[in-house]
Amino acid sequence: MSAFPALQTEPQDVVALVTEAGAAAAKLVAEATRRVRSQVLGADGRIDPARLEAEQHAAHGLAWLAVYGEAVRELGAYAANLREAGKLGETETLLVRIGAGEYLDQMFGGIPMSQGEMVRPTGSLGLSPRELAQFRDAAVEAVIAEGNTPENRAALVAKIREGGGAATIGESGLDEDMEAIRSEMRRFGKAEVVDQAHEWHLANAYIPMEIVQKMAELGVFGLTIPEEYGGMGMPKTAMCVVSEELSRAYIGVGSLGTRSEIAAELILGGGTEEQKQRFLPKIASGEILPTAVFTEPNTGSDLASLRTKAVKDGDTWKISGNKTWITHPVRADIMTVLVRTKPEEKGHRGLSMLIAEKPRGDDANPFPVEGLSGGEIEVLGYRGMKEYELAFENFSVPGDNLLGGVEGKGFAQLMQTFESARIQTAARAIGVAQSALDIGLRYAEERVQFGKALISFPRVADKLAMMAVEINIARQLTYFSARAKDEGKRCDLEAGMAKLLGARVAWAAADNALQIHGGNGFALEYQISRVLCDARILSIFEGAAEIQAQVIARRLLEQ
Repeated sequence: MSAFPALQTEPQDVVALVTEAGAAAAKLVAEATRRVRSQVLGADGRIDPARLEAEQHAAHGLAWLAVYGEAVRELGAYAANLREAGKLGETETLLVRIGAGEYLDQMFGGIPMSQGEMVRPTGSLGLSPRELAQFRDAAVEAVIAEGNTPENRAALVAKIREGGGAATIGESGLDEDMEAIRSEMRRFGKAEVVDQAHEWHLANAYIPMEIVQKMAELGVFGLTIPEEYGGMGMPKTAMCVVSEELSRAYIGVGSLGTRSEIAAELILGGGTEEQKQRFLPKIASGEILPTAVFTEPNTGSDLASLRTKAVKDGDTWKISGNKTWITHPVRADIMTVLVRTKPEEKGHRGLSMLIAEKPRGDDANPFPVEGLSGGEIEVLGYRGMKEYELAFENFSVPGDNLLGGVEGKGFAQLMQTFESARIQTAARAIGVAQSALDIGLRYAEERVQFGKALISFPRVADKLAMMAVEINIARQLTYFSARAKDEGKRCDLEAGMAKLLGARVAWAAADNALQIHGGNGFALEYQISRVLCDARILSIFEGAAEIQAQVIARRLLEQ
């Protein structure tokens, strides 16, 4: 008899077994961390940057192994919480069984870091087959053997079809208040966005201001801003739900809230009380639309090399330099601009953050203000807000708009926002993945080939099942990181894991949904062509996948 319970057995058996297997996976991650650490430490007992770079494959492989280990642990916690609430049903049990089984199998056999890069514990991480076998205990064997089976995938697809149109496949694990927020955003997305999004994309058109205004009325822009500054004072978990559902309708709409989230985080964390009182209520109400102006043409993630400068001229800062990949700058009212105000200070120490105010522009006159010009960057996807290169030439910013009223703190102020930004990006990725699943499922049910619907073919059904499974895994990692943020804990590791996995899940879901469409998926008229383009950006912005893996690896190795 198998150690893994069949579906008709009590759900708590599933919880116990996945939890036990998760503990074994954690031991494997700990041993792999020890092995990689021994390869990258210098003579002084600290991480040697040169060695870390030389061992980048192993370090990044460790990051992915840790993400998978955390995913299995969160699946166990998810199942346990649902059981306690009396909500662990057949669909949820299938999601846990398939997800835990597949991820554990990959942890011991090989994890794809990208399409052509695999991390294997016996090759990349230095464990021999015999050493690896010590961590593959009876619980792990059972979860793998009877987790991701054809029977379980078929059963899950049947449950998905039964609940057609549900907000989520299976219980999300959140409370009724969060689900009420989800329902409200889902209704808005379906009523105002879904049917128009593809037209906006094809025309490379801005999201209409009427939509932006309705989002403001729903409280999207002030969601996590404290009530004392005009916001709703909601937790980051609510931000995840809102970002997820709006991005499910269209990533451009879901990403509009990101602009306000980043600006509000910067001002809340580093601004003076006067700056908070002046800007936050208007951000919350949607009266002010912000944009983030950080990246430069030759720096990318290397912010220490940033060159755009700001020089004090009396009571005014004068900005000169170039920025690139700036989202929604034309219609923005304020720009949070990272500049170098102390040229004598090298690296991060010379950077400061300015809150630069500007009038709104349009396509005919993008930047109706002296000292600022720019050109649009045409992009495959992630449209609706438009990307620009910007050129500053003695652009004026009032002296009082130096964030916090202090120079040299810009990098530190920016770092405070990265946790929330990456959590929100993970949530956007879930929304995009869910959109791909929605579209792929609908097409598979409607398209008839060889006398039956595509969903009747196992390879098509399997794709849909794994989309649902991985979306649930990414969702649980994201909610876990959001809860940690709400509790005031450091969560850069958890947020990074959620973002790294979420981005890959979104791309896989979009790619598989397009494959289900066959040749039609390659036609611009089909929505999935847009979703594929939108999904591709997620593993690049807010920290490219390689940078994200590097950050995760350093945190693991420094512990």
